[in-house]
Amino acid sequence: MNKQFYRYLQHLHHFVQAQDKKIRALSASVAILENEIKDLKEKPSIRVERLEYKFDQLKVETLEGTLNIGLNPTDLQGIEDFSVNNDEINAPFSPKERMQMVVDIEDHMTNYMDSDLKSIVDEAKHQLNLRLDDSYTTFIRDDIKKQLPSRIEHYINQYFPAGRSPEQFEKCKEKIIIQLKEEINRGVFTFLNNLPDTVKGMNRE
Repeated sequence: MNKQFYRYLQHLHHFVQAQDKKIRALSASVAILENEIKDLKEKPSIRVERLEYKFDQLKVETLEGTLNIGLNPTDLQGIEDFSVNNDEINAPFSPKERMQMVVDIEDHMTNYMDSDLKSIVDEAKHQLNLRLDDSYTTFIRDDIKKQLPSRIEHYINQYFPAGRSPEQFEKCKEKIIIQLKEEINRGVFTFLNNLPDTVKGMNRE
C-alpha cells in the first residue's frame, strides 16, 4: 500500500514538472509576441498616397505593324516618336475620346471593306491579268481586319489634333480614313502582284 502510494506521488510529481515546463515555454512565447506587437505599434505608420495612372504620360518609342497583304514599307510615311515630359500637361483629348475615334474609324473601315473590297480586288486582278477565286478576297479581308486596329493607332499617333474642337476631331478622323483607304488599295495591288509565279501562272487568263 505504501509502495503504491509512493509510486503514485512520484508519477504525479513528474507530471506536474512536465506541465510546469510547458507553462513556462508558453509564457515565454507570449512574452515574445507581446514585445513584437509593442514594437510594431511604436513604429511610424506608412502612408500610401493615392496613385493615379496618367494615360497622357505614356511614351511611345516605336510603333510596328504594317498590313501583311503586301504594303511596301517604303510607301508608308515615317512615324514620329511621341514623348511626354514628366511635367503635367493637358491632353488634347481624353482617353475616352481617343477610344471613340478608334471605334468610329474601325466601324467605317469595316463597312468600307464589306462594300468595296471585292471591287478593289477585282480591279487589281484585271490590271494584273489574273484570274483568282474568291478565297483570295476572303483572305485579304480577314488579314486587313486583324491588323486594322494597329494601323488606326499608327495614324492617330501621327495625326491626332492639337485642339479640342469637334471640327478638328472630325477632320483628323476623315484624314485617317483617307490614308487607310489608300493604304488598302495600294496594298491589295502589291499583294496580288507579289504572288508566287506558280500561282500567277496557274491563274492568268
